[in-house]
Amino acid sequence: MVETTLIKKVLIANRGEIAVRIIQACRELGIETAAIYSEVDRTALHVRQADEAYLIGGPRPSESYLVIDKVLEAARRAGADAIHPGYGFLAERADFAQACLDEGLIFIGPRPHSIGMMGDKLAARETMRKAGVPLIPGTRPGLRDDEMLAVAEGEVGFPLMVKAAAGGGGKGIRIVHRLEDLPGALATARREAEAAFGDGTVYLEKLIEGAHHIEIQVLADQHGNTIHLGERECSIQRRHQKLLEECPSMFLEGDMRQRMGETAIRVAQAVDYLNAGTVEFLVDRDRNYYFLEMNTRIQVEHAVTEMVTGVDLVKEQIRIARGRRMGPTQESLTMKGWAVECRINAEDPYNQFMPSVGRISAIVAPTGPGIRVDSGVYDGYEITPYYDSMLAKLICWGESRGEALLRMRRALSEYRIMGVNTNIPFHQTLLDSHRFLAGSFDTSFVEQRFELERDNRDLHPEVAAIMATLVAHRQRQQAAQIVQPNERDTSNWKWVGRWERLHR
Repeated sequence: MVETTLIKKVLIANRGEIAVRIIQACRELGIETAAIYSEVDRTALHVRQADEAYLIGGPRPSESYLVIDKVLEAARRAGADAIHPGYGFLAERADFAQACLDEGLIFIGPRPHSIGMMGDKLAARETMRKAGVPLIPGTRPGLRDDEMLAVAEGEVGFPLMVKAAAGGGGKGIRIVHRLEDLPGALATARREAEAAFGDGTVYLEKLIEGAHHIEIQVLADQHGNTIHLGERECSIQRRHQKLLEECPSMFLEGDMRQRMGETAIRVAQAVDYLNAGTVEFLVDRDRNYYFLEMNTRIQVEHAVTEMVTGVDLVKEQIRIARGRRMGPTQESLTMKGWAVECRINAEDPYNQFMPSVGRISAIVAPTGPGIRVDSGVYDGYEITPYYDSMLAKLICWGESRGEALLRMRRALSEYRIMGVNTNIPFHQTLLDSHRFLAGSFDTSFVEQRFELERDNRDLHPEVAAIMATLVAHRQRQQAAQIVQPNERDTSNWKWVGRWERLHR
Protein backbone atom coordinates (compact mmCIF):
# COMPACT_ATOMS: atom_id res chain seq x y z
CA MET A 1 0.00 0.00 0.00
CA VAL A 2 1.49 3.33 -1.11
CA GLU A 3 0.83 6.27 1.15
CA THR A 4 -0.24 9.53 -0.45
CA THR A 5 1.47 12.71 0.71
CA LEU A 6 0.07 16.22 0.77
CA ILE A 7 2.20 18.79 -1.03
CA LYS A 8 1.47 22.37 0.06
CA LYS A 9 4.49 24.19 -1.34
CA VAL A 10 6.94 23.36 -4.14
CA LEU A 11 10.36 24.95 -4.54
CA ILE A 12 11.26 25.17 -8.23
CA ALA A 13 14.98 24.57 -8.70
CA ASN A 14 15.13 26.18 -12.12
CA ARG A 15 14.48 29.34 -14.12
CA GLY A 16 13.01 30.52 -17.43
CA GLU A 17 10.03 29.07 -19.23
CA ILE A 18 10.09 25.69 -17.46
CA ALA A 19 9.92 27.39 -14.05
CA VAL A 20 6.93 29.42 -15.27
CA ARG A 21 5.33 26.23 -16.63
CA ILE A 22 5.70 24.48 -13.25
CA ILE A 23 4.27 27.52 -11.42
CA GLN A 24 1.21 27.39 -13.67
CA ALA A 25 0.63 23.70 -12.96
CA CYS A 26 1.04 24.20 -9.21
CA ARG A 27 -1.33 27.16 -9.21
CA GLU A 28 -4.03 25.07 -10.89
CA LEU A 29 -3.53 22.40 -8.23
CA GLY A 30 -3.74 24.93 -5.40
CA ILE A 31 -0.08 24.46 -4.44
CA GLU A 32 2.08 27.40 -3.36
CA THR A 33 5.37 27.97 -5.16
CA ALA A 34 8.81 29.26 -4.17
CA ALA A 35 11.30 30.38 -6.81
CA ILE A 36 15.06 30.70 -6.65
CA TYR A 37 17.03 33.26 -8.62
CA SER A 38 20.54 34.49 -9.29
CA GLU A 39 21.64 38.10 -9.09
CA VAL A 40 20.87 38.74 -12.77
CA ASP A 41 17.46 37.03 -12.52
CA ARG A 42 15.99 39.37 -9.90
CA THR A 43 13.33 40.58 -12.36
CA ALA A 44 12.84 37.27 -14.19
CA LEU A 45 9.29 36.18 -15.03
CA HIS A 46 9.40 33.08 -12.81
CA VAL A 47 10.41 35.30 -9.87
CA ARG A 48 7.49 37.62 -10.55
CA GLN A 49 4.96 34.82 -10.82
CA ALA A 50 5.97 32.64 -7.85
CA ASP A 51 4.40 33.20 -4.45
CA GLU A 52 7.85 33.89 -2.99
CA ALA A 53 11.44 33.91 -4.22
CA TYR A 54 14.95 33.51 -2.77
CA LEU A 55 18.28 34.86 -3.98
CA ILE A 56 20.84 32.05 -4.08
CA GLY A 57 23.98 33.53 -5.62
CA GLY A 58 25.85 35.09 -8.51
CA PRO A 59 24.94 35.04 -12.18
CA ARG A 60 26.95 32.01 -13.20
CA PRO A 61 25.14 28.68 -12.74
CA SER A 62 28.12 27.40 -10.75
CA GLU A 63 27.44 30.18 -8.24
CA SER A 64 23.68 29.66 -7.97
CA TYR A 65 21.46 27.16 -9.77
CA LEU A 66 24.04 24.36 -9.63
CA VAL A 67 24.88 24.71 -5.93
CA ILE A 68 22.94 22.00 -4.10
CA ASP A 69 23.44 23.44 -0.62
CA LYS A 70 22.07 26.83 -1.67
CA VAL A 71 19.00 25.27 -3.29
CA LEU A 72 18.28 23.17 -0.20
CA GLU A 73 18.77 26.17 2.08
CA ALA A 74 16.20 28.08 0.02
CA ALA A 75 13.80 25.13 0.40
CA ARG A 76 14.27 25.20 4.17
CA ARG A 77 13.67 28.94 4.34
CA ALA A 78 10.55 28.59 2.21
CA GLY A 79 9.18 25.68 4.22
CA ALA A 80 8.71 23.71 1.01
CA ASP A 81 7.44 20.13 1.01
CA ALA A 82 8.85 19.24 -2.40
CA ILE A 83 11.33 20.29 -5.08
CA HIS A 84 10.71 20.23 -8.82
CA PRO A 85 14.00 20.34 -10.77
CA GLY A 86 12.58 21.12 -14.24
CA TYR A 87 15.17 20.28 -16.90
CA GLY A 88 18.85 21.14 -17.07
CA PHE A 89 20.89 22.36 -14.08
CA LEU A 90 20.41 19.76 -11.28
CA ALA A 91 17.53 17.85 -12.87
CA GLU A 92 19.57 14.76 -13.76
CA ARG A 93 21.93 14.76 -10.79
CA ALA A 94 21.43 11.66 -8.66
CA ASP A 95 23.24 13.30 -5.76
CA PHE A 96 20.77 16.20 -5.82
CA ALA A 97 17.76 13.86 -5.80
CA GLN A 98 19.27 11.95 -2.88
CA ALA A 99 20.06 15.19 -1.02
CA CYS A 100 16.40 16.23 -1.35
CA LEU A 101 15.24 12.92 0.10
CA ASP A 102 17.80 13.16 2.92
CA GLU A 103 16.43 16.61 3.69
CA GLY A 104 12.92 15.14 4.03
CA LEU A 105 11.75 16.73 0.77
CA ILE A 106 9.75 15.07 -1.97
CA PHE A 107 11.75 15.02 -5.20
CA ILE A 108 9.35 15.43 -8.12
CA GLY A 109 11.20 13.12 -10.44
CA PRO A 110 12.78 9.66 -10.60
CA ARG A 111 14.52 7.77 -7.84
CA PRO A 112 18.23 8.62 -7.40
CA HIS A 113 19.46 5.18 -8.48
CA SER A 114 17.50 5.41 -11.74
CA ILE A 115 18.96 8.84 -12.48
CA GLY A 116 22.47 7.59 -11.74
CA MET A 117 22.10 4.48 -13.86
CA MET A 118 20.77 6.30 -16.93
CA GLY A 119 23.04 9.31 -16.45
CA ASP A 120 26.10 7.16 -17.08
CA LYS A 121 25.79 6.29 -20.76
CA LEU A 122 28.05 3.26 -20.46
CA ALA A 123 26.13 1.84 -17.49
CA ALA A 124 22.89 2.52 -19.34
CA ARG A 125 24.11 0.60 -22.39
CA GLU A 126 25.05 -2.40 -20.28
CA THR A 127 21.69 -2.34 -18.48
CA MET A 128 19.83 -2.17 -21.79
CA ARG A 129 21.94 -4.95 -23.24
CA LYS A 130 20.91 -7.20 -20.37
CA ALA A 131 17.26 -6.17 -20.86
CA GLY A 132 17.36 -7.19 -24.53
CA VAL A 133 16.90 -3.64 -25.84
CA PRO A 134 18.43 -3.04 -29.31
CA LEU A 135 21.65 -1.00 -29.07
CA ILE A 136 23.77 0.94 -31.53
CA PRO A 137 27.08 -0.92 -32.01
CA GLY A 138 29.65 0.60 -29.67
CA THR A 139 32.45 -0.06 -27.22
CA ARG A 140 32.11 -1.71 -23.84
CA PRO A 141 32.72 0.15 -20.57
CA GLY A 142 36.21 0.78 -19.25
CA LEU A 143 38.26 0.51 -22.46
CA ARG A 144 41.55 2.40 -22.72
CA ASP A 145 42.30 4.54 -25.76
CA ASP A 146 44.52 1.88 -27.35
CA GLU A 147 41.75 -0.70 -26.89
CA MET A 148 39.19 1.64 -28.48
CA LEU A 149 41.51 2.15 -31.44
CA ALA A 150 41.80 -1.62 -31.80
CA VAL A 151 38.05 -2.24 -31.96
CA ALA A 152 37.08 0.90 -33.90
CA GLU A 153 37.43 -0.55 -37.40
CA GLY A 154 36.12 -4.04 -36.77
CA GLU A 155 33.66 -4.05 -33.89
CA VAL A 156 32.21 -0.55 -34.33
CA GLY A 157 33.07 0.58 -37.85
CA PHE A 158 33.38 4.01 -39.46
CA PRO A 159 31.98 6.59 -39.43
CA LEU A 160 31.63 6.61 -35.67
CA MET A 161 31.05 9.02 -32.79
CA VAL A 162 33.17 9.68 -29.73
CA LYS A 163 30.68 10.40 -26.95
CA ALA A 164 30.92 11.57 -23.35
CA ALA A 165 29.69 8.91 -20.92
CA ALA A 166 28.27 11.43 -18.45
CA GLY A 167 27.11 14.06 -20.90
CA GLY A 168 24.26 15.41 -22.94
CA GLY A 169 23.21 18.45 -24.91
CA GLY A 170 25.66 17.71 -27.73
CA LYS A 171 28.76 18.28 -25.58
CA GLY A 172 31.70 15.89 -25.64
CA ILE A 173 30.73 14.48 -29.05
CA ARG A 174 33.03 14.16 -32.09
CA ILE A 175 32.31 12.48 -35.43
CA VAL A 176 35.21 10.50 -36.89
CA HIS A 177 35.43 9.12 -40.44
CA ARG A 178 38.99 7.72 -40.44
CA LEU A 179 41.08 5.71 -38.02
CA GLU A 180 43.95 8.21 -38.15
CA ASP A 181 41.64 10.98 -36.87
CA LEU A 182 40.43 8.99 -33.87
CA PRO A 183 43.23 9.74 -31.34
CA GLY A 184 42.76 13.49 -31.73
CA ALA A 185 38.98 13.19 -31.48
CA LEU A 186 39.30 11.12 -28.29
CA ALA A 187 41.53 13.74 -26.69
CA THR A 188 39.29 16.66 -27.72
CA ALA A 189 36.07 14.98 -26.62
CA ARG A 190 37.63 13.98 -23.31
CA ARG A 191 38.73 17.58 -22.58
CA GLU A 192 35.31 18.96 -23.48
CA ALA A 193 33.52 16.35 -21.35
CA GLU A 194 35.79 17.05 -18.39
CA ALA A 195 35.11 20.78 -18.65
CA ALA A 196 31.34 20.38 -19.09
CA PHE A 197 30.54 17.47 -16.75
CA GLY A 198 33.56 16.94 -14.56
CA ASP A 199 33.99 13.48 -16.07
CA GLY A 200 36.22 12.88 -19.08
CA THR A 201 35.12 9.28 -19.72
CA VAL A 202 34.23 8.69 -23.37
CA TYR A 203 33.20 5.73 -25.51
CA LEU A 204 32.67 4.93 -29.19
CA GLU A 205 29.36 4.47 -30.95
CA LYS A 206 28.59 3.71 -34.59
CA LEU A 207 27.28 6.75 -36.48
CA ILE A 208 23.89 5.88 -37.94
CA GLU A 209 23.77 7.97 -41.12
CA GLY A 210 20.44 9.17 -42.42
CA ALA A 211 18.86 8.48 -39.03
CA HIS A 212 15.71 9.82 -37.46
CA HIS A 213 15.80 10.88 -33.82
CA ILE A 214 12.60 9.52 -32.27
CA GLU A 215 11.79 9.74 -28.58
CA ILE A 216 9.03 8.10 -26.55
CA GLN A 217 7.42 9.78 -23.53
CA VAL A 218 6.86 7.48 -20.55
CA LEU A 219 5.13 7.83 -17.18
CA ALA A 220 5.49 5.45 -14.24
CA ASP A 221 3.81 5.64 -10.83
CA GLN A 222 4.42 4.00 -7.47
CA HIS A 223 1.58 1.50 -8.02
CA GLY A 224 3.46 -0.47 -10.69
CA ASN A 225 1.90 1.25 -13.69
CA THR A 226 4.16 2.24 -16.59
CA ILE A 227 2.78 3.65 -19.83
CA HIS A 228 4.03 5.40 -22.96
CA LEU A 229 2.39 8.45 -24.51
CA GLY A 230 3.50 8.08 -28.11
CA GLU A 231 6.50 9.43 -29.94
CA ARG A 232 8.05 12.75 -30.85
CA GLU A 233 10.02 13.42 -34.02
CA CYS A 234 13.18 15.34 -33.06
CA SER A 235 15.36 15.06 -36.17
CA ILE A 236 15.47 18.78 -36.96
CA GLN A 237 18.57 19.70 -35.02
CA ARG A 238 21.85 21.53 -35.37
CA ARG A 239 25.01 20.31 -33.69
CA HIS A 240 22.90 17.82 -31.73
CA GLN A 241 20.66 20.64 -30.41
CA LYS A 242 16.97 20.21 -31.23
CA LEU A 243 15.27 23.10 -33.01
CA LEU A 244 11.84 21.77 -33.96
CA GLU A 245 9.85 18.80 -32.68
CA GLU A 246 6.56 17.28 -33.73
CA CYS A 247 4.14 14.66 -32.46
CA PRO A 248 3.53 12.13 -33.93
CA SER A 249 6.24 11.24 -36.48
CA MET A 250 5.61 10.77 -40.20
CA PHE A 251 8.43 8.23 -40.33
CA LEU A 252 6.88 5.46 -38.22
CA GLU A 253 4.82 2.91 -40.11
CA GLY A 254 2.63 -0.08 -39.33
CA ASP A 255 3.06 -1.56 -35.87
CA MET A 256 6.42 0.11 -35.36
CA ARG A 257 4.89 2.78 -33.12
CA GLN A 258 3.50 0.12 -30.80
CA ARG A 259 6.76 -1.87 -30.77
CA MET A 260 8.83 1.18 -29.93
CA GLY A 261 6.37 2.16 -27.18
CA GLU A 262 6.60 -1.31 -25.66
CA THR A 263 10.41 -1.14 -25.83
CA ALA A 264 10.37 2.24 -24.05
CA ILE A 265 8.29 0.72 -21.26
CA ARG A 266 10.78 -2.14 -20.99
CA VAL A 267 13.61 0.40 -20.72
CA ALA A 268 11.83 2.21 -17.87
CA GLN A 269 11.04 -0.97 -16.01
CA ALA A 270 14.64 -2.19 -16.34
CA VAL A 271 15.82 0.71 -14.14
CA ASP A 272 12.84 0.73 -11.74
CA TYR A 273 11.75 4.07 -13.19
CA LEU A 274 9.33 6.48 -11.50
CA ASN A 275 7.69 9.69 -12.74
CA ALA A 276 8.08 11.25 -16.22
CA GLY A 277 10.94 10.33 -18.53
CA THR A 278 11.86 10.09 -22.18
CA VAL A 279 13.46 7.17 -23.99
CA GLU A 280 15.38 8.29 -27.07
CA PHE A 281 16.00 6.12 -30.14
CA LEU A 282 17.82 6.44 -33.43
CA VAL A 283 15.97 4.88 -36.36
CA ASP A 284 17.95 4.03 -39.49
CA ARG A 285 16.79 4.22 -43.12
CA ASP A 286 15.49 0.66 -42.94
CA ARG A 287 13.44 1.52 -39.84
CA ASN A 288 15.58 -0.46 -37.45
CA TYR A 289 15.56 1.34 -34.12
CA TYR A 290 18.29 1.50 -31.47
CA PHE A 291 18.30 2.75 -27.89
CA LEU A 292 20.19 6.03 -27.60
CA GLU A 293 19.64 7.24 -24.02
CA MET A 294 16.99 8.00 -21.42
CA ASN A 295 16.38 11.52 -20.15
CA THR A 296 15.31 11.23 -16.53
CA ARG A 297 13.32 14.46 -16.38
CA ILE A 298 10.61 16.45 -18.11
CA GLN A 299 11.68 17.35 -21.66
CA VAL A 300 11.76 20.77 -23.31
CA GLU A 301 9.45 19.38 -26.00
CA HIS A 302 6.90 17.82 -23.65
CA ALA A 303 4.28 20.33 -24.82
CA VAL A 304 3.68 18.63 -28.18
CA THR A 305 2.77 15.41 -26.36
CA GLU A 306 0.43 17.35 -24.09
CA MET A 307 -1.29 18.95 -27.07
CA VAL A 308 -1.89 15.62 -28.81
CA THR A 309 -2.79 13.46 -25.78
CA GLY A 310 -4.51 16.07 -23.59
CA VAL A 311 -2.39 14.91 -20.62
CA ASP A 312 -0.81 17.60 -18.42
CA LEU A 313 2.58 16.00 -17.82
CA VAL A 314 3.70 18.41 -15.10
CA LYS A 315 0.51 17.81 -13.10
CA GLU A 316 1.03 14.07 -13.55
CA GLN A 317 4.58 14.45 -12.23
CA ILE A 318 3.21 16.05 -9.07
CA ARG A 319 0.43 13.48 -8.77
CA ILE A 320 2.93 10.61 -9.02
CA ALA A 321 5.30 12.26 -6.52
CA ARG A 322 2.43 12.42 -4.02
CA GLY A 323 2.03 8.65 -4.27
CA ARG A 324 -1.22 8.70 -6.24
CA ARG A 325 -2.00 6.65 -9.33
CA MET A 326 -1.40 8.51 -12.56
CA GLY A 327 -4.49 9.75 -14.35
CA PRO A 328 -4.10 8.15 -17.80
CA THR A 329 -3.89 4.45 -18.54
CA GLN A 330 -2.53 2.89 -21.73
CA GLU A 331 -6.04 1.91 -22.75
CA SER A 332 -7.55 5.35 -22.10
CA LEU A 333 -4.96 7.30 -24.09
CA THR A 334 -6.04 8.68 -27.45
CA MET A 335 -3.82 10.61 -29.83
CA LYS A 336 -5.68 13.42 -31.53
CA GLY A 337 -4.28 15.56 -34.30
CA TRP A 338 -0.73 16.80 -34.78
CA ALA A 339 1.45 19.24 -32.83
CA VAL A 340 4.64 21.08 -33.82
CA GLU A 341 7.01 23.01 -31.55
CA CYS A 342 9.55 25.64 -32.58
CA ARG A 343 12.18 26.63 -30.05
CA ILE A 344 12.50 30.41 -30.16
CA ASN A 345 16.10 31.22 -29.29
CA ALA A 346 18.01 34.49 -28.90
CA GLU A 347 20.39 33.60 -31.71
CA ASP A 348 21.34 35.10 -35.06
CA PRO A 349 20.62 32.43 -37.70
CA TYR A 350 22.42 34.55 -40.31
CA ASN A 351 25.64 34.48 -38.27
CA GLN A 352 26.22 30.83 -37.35
CA PHE A 353 23.46 31.03 -34.71
CA MET A 354 25.57 33.34 -32.58
CA PRO A 355 23.84 33.96 -29.21
CA SER A 356 22.27 37.40 -28.91
CA VAL A 357 22.13 39.42 -25.71
CA GLY A 358 20.43 42.69 -24.83
CA ARG A 359 17.13 44.10 -23.68
CA ILE A 360 13.86 43.00 -25.26
CA SER A 361 12.13 46.22 -26.26
CA ALA A 362 8.83 44.74 -27.47
CA ILE A 363 7.08 41.38 -27.81
CA VAL A 364 3.95 40.57 -29.77
CA ALA A 365 3.07 36.90 -29.27
CA PRO A 366 0.78 35.05 -31.69
CA THR A 367 -2.67 33.98 -30.54
CA GLY A 368 -5.63 32.05 -31.88
CA PRO A 369 -6.99 28.50 -31.96
CA GLY A 370 -4.44 25.74 -31.44
CA ILE A 371 -1.58 28.09 -30.51
CA ARG A 372 0.39 27.90 -27.28
CA VAL A 373 3.39 29.98 -26.22
CA ASP A 374 5.49 28.82 -23.25
CA SER A 375 7.74 31.75 -22.42
CA GLY A 376 9.99 33.09 -19.70
CA VAL A 377 10.49 36.63 -21.05
CA TYR A 378 8.56 39.89 -21.35
CA ASP A 379 8.89 43.46 -22.67
CA GLY A 380 11.94 45.05 -21.09
CA TYR A 381 13.55 41.77 -20.01
CA GLU A 382 17.33 41.64 -20.21
CA ILE A 383 18.88 38.66 -22.01
CA THR A 384 22.25 37.86 -20.42
CA PRO A 385 25.08 35.59 -21.63
CA TYR A 386 24.94 33.32 -18.59
CA TYR A 387 22.15 30.91 -19.54
CA ASP A 388 20.65 28.96 -22.40
CA SER A 389 19.50 31.13 -25.30
CA MET A 390 15.93 29.80 -25.43
CA LEU A 391 13.36 32.56 -24.96
CA ALA A 392 10.15 30.65 -25.57
CA LYS A 393 8.52 27.66 -27.21
CA LEU A 394 5.87 28.16 -29.86
CA ILE A 395 3.55 25.17 -30.14
CA CYS A 396 0.82 24.78 -32.76
CA TRP A 397 -1.80 22.04 -32.97
CA GLY A 398 -3.93 20.99 -35.93
CA GLU A 399 -6.21 18.15 -36.97
CA SER A 400 -3.47 17.10 -39.42
CA ARG A 401 0.22 17.78 -39.94
CA GLY A 402 -0.63 20.12 -42.78
CA GLU A 403 -2.96 22.19 -40.62
CA ALA A 404 -0.45 22.31 -37.77
CA LEU A 405 2.32 23.51 -40.09
CA LEU A 406 0.10 26.14 -41.74
CA ARG A 407 -0.89 27.37 -38.29
CA MET A 408 2.78 27.47 -37.28
CA ARG A 409 3.65 29.44 -40.39
CA ARG A 410 0.97 31.99 -39.56
CA ALA A 411 2.03 32.16 -35.91
CA LEU A 412 5.69 32.72 -36.80
CA SER A 413 4.73 35.57 -39.12
CA GLU A 414 2.89 37.25 -36.23
CA TYR A 415 5.61 36.69 -33.61
CA ARG A 416 7.61 39.86 -32.92
CA ILE A 417 10.54 39.97 -30.50
CA MET A 418 12.48 43.22 -30.77
CA GLY A 419 15.77 44.19 -29.19
CA VAL A 420 17.61 40.89 -29.76
CA ASN A 421 18.13 38.62 -32.74
CA THR A 422 16.03 35.46 -32.80
CA ASN A 423 15.93 32.30 -34.88
CA ILE A 424 12.37 32.98 -36.09
CA PRO A 425 13.65 33.52 -39.68
CA PHE A 426 15.21 30.06 -39.57
CA HIS A 427 11.89 28.46 -38.67
CA GLN A 428 10.06 30.44 -41.34
CA THR A 429 12.51 29.29 -44.00
CA LEU A 430 12.33 25.71 -42.72
CA LEU A 431 8.55 25.70 -43.09
CA ASP A 432 8.98 26.79 -46.71
CA SER A 433 11.27 23.83 -47.44
CA HIS A 434 9.65 21.29 -49.74
CA ARG A 435 11.84 18.52 -48.34
CA PHE A 436 10.77 19.30 -44.78
CA LEU A 437 7.10 19.57 -45.71
CA ALA A 438 7.31 16.20 -47.47
CA GLY A 439 8.98 14.59 -44.44
CA SER A 440 12.20 13.98 -46.41
CA PHE A 441 14.67 14.80 -43.65
CA ASP A 442 16.90 13.21 -41.03
CA THR A 443 19.24 14.37 -38.27
CA SER A 444 21.74 15.74 -40.82
CA PHE A 445 19.16 17.78 -42.73
CA VAL A 446 19.83 21.23 -41.24
CA GLU A 447 23.62 21.06 -41.50
CA GLN A 448 23.90 19.28 -44.86
CA ARG A 449 20.83 20.11 -46.91
CA PHE A 450 19.32 23.28 -45.50
CA GLU A 451 20.42 26.82 -46.30
CA LEU A 452 19.15 30.05 -44.80
CA GLU A 453 19.61 32.72 -47.41
CA ARG A 454 20.32 36.27 -46.40
CA ASP A 455 17.62 38.74 -47.24
CA ASN A 456 18.28 42.46 -47.40
CA ARG A 457 20.59 42.50 -44.41
CA ASP A 458 23.68 43.40 -46.51
CA LEU A 459 22.54 46.83 -47.61
CA HIS A 460 24.61 49.22 -49.70
CA PRO A 461 26.45 51.59 -47.30
CA GLU A 462 24.60 54.64 -48.63
CA VAL A 463 21.22 52.93 -48.24
CA ALA A 464 22.17 51.80 -44.75
CA ALA A 465 23.11 55.36 -43.80
CA ILE A 466 19.79 56.69 -45.07
CA MET A 467 17.86 54.04 -43.18
CA ALA A 468 19.81 54.74 -39.99
CA THR A 469 18.91 58.43 -40.31
CA LEU A 470 15.24 57.59 -40.84
CA VAL A 471 15.24 55.25 -37.84
CA ALA A 472 16.84 57.89 -35.61
CA HIS A 473 14.31 60.49 -36.78
CA ARG A 474 11.40 58.16 -36.14
CA GLN A 475 12.71 57.27 -32.69
CA ARG A 476 12.87 60.98 -31.82
CA GLN A 477 9.28 61.36 -32.97
CA GLN A 478 8.16 58.44 -30.82
CA ALA A 479 10.05 59.76 -27.80
CA ALA A 480 8.24 63.08 -28.21
CA GLN A 481 4.96 61.18 -28.69
CA ILE A 482 4.35 62.81 -32.07
CA VAL A 483 1.40 61.06 -33.68
CA GLN A 484 0.15 61.65 -37.22
CA PRO A 485 -3.08 59.62 -37.43
CA ASN A 486 -4.18 60.95 -40.80
CA GLU A 487 -1.06 60.12 -42.75
CA ARG A 488 -1.06 56.87 -44.64
CA ASP A 489 0.88 53.91 -43.24
CA THR A 490 2.08 55.61 -40.06
CA SER A 491 0.92 52.96 -37.58
CA ASN A 492 3.51 52.50 -34.85
CA TRP A 493 3.24 48.73 -35.17
CA LYS A 494 3.74 48.85 -38.94
CA TRP A 495 6.87 50.87 -38.27
CA VAL A 496 7.97 48.37 -35.62
CA GLY A 497 7.57 45.49 -38.07
CA ARG A 498 9.38 47.40 -40.82
CA TRP A 499 12.19 48.39 -38.47
CA GLU A 500 12.60 44.82 -37.26
CA ARG A 501 12.80 43.42 -40.80
CA LEU A 502 15.58 45.87 -41.61
CA HIS A 503 17.50 44.94 -38.48
CA ARG A 504 17.28 41.19 -38.46
